[in-house]
Amino acid sequence: MAAVDRRATVAFAAVVLLSLVVLFWPHAPSERRIPNLDKVVHAALFALLAATTWWRFTAHRAGLLAVLVYGALSEVVQATLIPTRDGDVRDVAADAAGALLGWLAVSRWARRAR
Repeated sequence: MAAVDRRATVAFAAVVLLSLVVLFWPHAPSERRIPNLDKVVHAALFALLAATTWWRFTAHRAGLLAVLVYGALSEVVQATLIPTRDGDVRDVAADAAGALLGWLAVSRWARRAR
């Protein structure tokens, strides 16, 4: 495996692990102090997830689709399987917006790097 592949794999795995903690930890951080902080966290997390997916799996649209589906399914899991969490359609929207922005950013960066 080339050095770039290893770095991409490590980055992707780290972001996936981070997403598992952020999305499925029994208690979400309170957003009472900063309104909509949760949405910013979702967007940033999914931007990173989409970017590292693009980097690791080289721009296949299936990767972006997988990230978008993961975002939607994570809210279903929160709503149905984690009693201390709830699902939110606005979180799905933040996930999708972040994923699309992350995918677009890394796509443009790669195009300019060529």
